[in-house]
Amino acid sequence: MTFHNSGLAGLVPDGNFCAADLQRIRSELISHDTLTFVRLPSGLYSASSGGKAIAGTGYANVWIRDNIYVAYAHHVVGSSHVAVEVVRALTTFFSTYRRRFDDIISGAADPDDATLRPHVRFDGLTLSEIGDERWAHAQNDALGYFLWLSSTLAAAGALKPDAEVAAVLTRLLRYLDAIRFWQDEDSGHWEERRKLSASSIGTVVAGLDAFLALMRQSTEWREQCTQAFESLASDLAARGRQALDTILPQECAQLASAKNRRYDAALLFLLFPLQVVTDEAMADLILHDVRKYLAGEHGIRRYLGDSYWAPDYEDRLPAADRTRDFSDDIEARDALLPRIGDEAQWCLFDPIISAYFGCRYRRTGSFADREQQIIHFNRTLAQITDDWRCPELYYLRRSQYVANPHVPLQWTQANLVVALDEMRASLD
Repeated sequence: MTFHNSGLAGLVPDGNFCAADLQRIRSELISHDTLTFVRLPSGLYSASSGGKAIAGTGYANVWIRDNIYVAYAHHVVGSSHVAVEVVRALTTFFSTYRRRFDDIISGAADPDDATLRPHVRFDGLTLSEIGDERWAHAQNDALGYFLWLSSTLAAAGALKPDAEVAAVLTRLLRYLDAIRFWQDEDSGHWEERRKLSASSIGTVVAGLDAFLALMRQSTEWREQCTQAFESLASDLAARGRQALDTILPQECAQLASAKNRRYDAALLFLLFPLQVVTDEAMADLILHDVRKYLAGEHGIRRYLGDSYWAPDYEDRLPAADRTRDFSDDIEARDALLPRIGDEAQWCLFDPIISAYFGCRYRRTGSFADREQQIIHFNRTLAQITDDWRCPELYYLRRSQYVANPHVPLQWTQANLVVALDEMRASLD
């Protein structure tokens, strides 16, 4: 692997880690603000805290999905109150625009029109939608993540019974039923062409499972949400899991070639943190696919043929087009990728794989699992830039892999925090 930060390279031991090694690395990361998140007054987090460097990219806005991962990282390390503030801010946004849910539930709005769906990217300063912006808002995974984290925090006692949160959760269940999420084509994690994706269905299933666990555990939350919604969640979870089982280990299994994808790194999230794939043989197959076909020296590709930040991306697209919505004309961007293998390599995934193997190691005691945890933790550290920042991805610029301008990406930071905590837990 190639370390982009020589200072970190000198701190990583050959072979196994000890507690002192991990503490030295953590101290350096803290001293260089690598683990420092920048929070908006609303309690939410923009995609990147890069300031002027991200002007015009849209990354100053907030995404539901990114905020859930940042909130989860805070919850993992004991700052659950920060995670609760994220949930409450998102609850306020959903409540403000509850007509997005209600109109689709009632049939007044067509779910095929993504602009009429609940918005998944918005202005985090004002908690308002972004004007008439065209965006791929049909992202069921984002809503599934909200259901998952809210229920997880409530089950942990961090999120106290709350009528407004309960109203959003139950409205969300009715919405998922109305769109028949288990057979609904959405734009998913990567916000591109709509298709039936295992990563979206699995995220919703994880959210439904967490909600059902909360209903079984808490009388107060059950009273807030009522028994009828517990029954609905159980039915939805069964339908989602049945659909998921017909697709995995693929991401998409539709007959149309544009909607058929064997390998996709988004499936890793179903292993961790969602833990919706519990069969170890299936988990191993997904990991094998990602590491054999998508892993690179500088990170992990989202999928084969991914044209986002294709080689010399900045030179070939004007600034206004680099991060625009390509969901309806992805072919225009795909023309920028000269060949399979030149895709951008992302920094989100190695910490997720490391954390997954850490959890598995503590369950199995297997040296092989511990070894994989360390390998992917080292790869995570290797991706940190020379100025101690967590990038979104590395792409080919004039034949050299460099970080794109979206630095630091707070989602990457969040995954690093979780991987660090899993390393500590394994050492303990």
